[in-house]
Amino acid sequence: MRHLGRFSFLFALLTLPAHAATTYPLTIENCGYTVTFDAAPERVVTIKSTATEMLLSLGLGDHIVGVGFQDAPLPPHLALAGAGLPVLSDKLPSQEVVLEVEPDLIYGGWESNFAADGAGERSTLATFGVATYVAPAACRSVKPAKLTFDHLFDQIDELGAIFNAGDAAARLIADQQALLNAITPDPRDLTALWYSSGTKTPYVGAGSNAPAMIMEALGLQNIYADIDEGWTSASWEAIVDANPDVIVLVDAAWNSADQKKQLLAENPITSQLDAVINKRYLVIPFPASEAGVRNVPATADMAAQLAGLSFGE
Repeated sequence: MRHLGRFSFLFALLTLPAHAATTYPLTIENCGYTVTFDAAPERVVTIKSTATEMLLSLGLGDHIVGVGFQDAPLPPHLALAGAGLPVLSDKLPSQEVVLEVEPDLIYGGWESNFAADGAGERSTLATFGVATYVAPAACRSVKPAKLTFDHLFDQIDELGAIFNAGDAAARLIADQQALLNAITPDPRDLTALWYSSGTKTPYVGAGSNAPAMIMEALGLQNIYADIDEGWTSASWEAIVDANPDVIVLVDAAWNSADQKKQLLAENPITSQLDAVINKRYLVIPFPASEAGVRNVPATADMAAQLAGLSFGE
């Protein structure tokens, strides 16, 4: 279904079959860790925006008993569903804080969330009867495959099974696939830099995670595509040598797109870049820059931004 033409896909969307209910116990492998669910989780703590927004998008907001380490406000279409969610911590909540709300599942946006000085190690939490789940693209103990949109859809499908919400997962996948099908890669063979963070040493999107996936869908040639990591440290000198046609700016509360533009314009080295001189920027909100439910809408928005850039043709 993921490769149907746009109109036939929309027709298929209207005739999606109902999904069978999940049969429990359900056992999955997640980042090299075996997790068994005896029933659908009822009390969930979400850590990172990607986790919170995924469950809200599946209509599971009433299962969330606490959130932590949120990267930005919820997007407008999820704001109502997420209103009033209990905030456990503005940063990574401790194991003690998490256990106080008696969760049966902790869903982390990054595997590093499950550390002894964070929400707790996965094996320790299991002794308290708390299951854990990591966004697969954020695994570190097992290196994930190069991220694709199909991998994201597989995660949505897996969460649908975990929560016995297969129909909601199928609808979300169908909606996202339809939007993805409508995106036309830019034909101009443009090169691009994905500038995530950093000042003296820029931290940039490399070849295997959400930045690479999004840039490929846009038809952009990532100047760091040959590095088999999600993100990597770079140097301004190397970036100037590559002279990318376009610069993607990640807009974060702690390092905004405007701050990045100012740094690029004032830095004697980067101020000479064609993309800086001509202000050829694409902007993406931080929560959309990591693997999650925002990736497809963000790619569509960036495609529109890209189409509006002029290259003196």
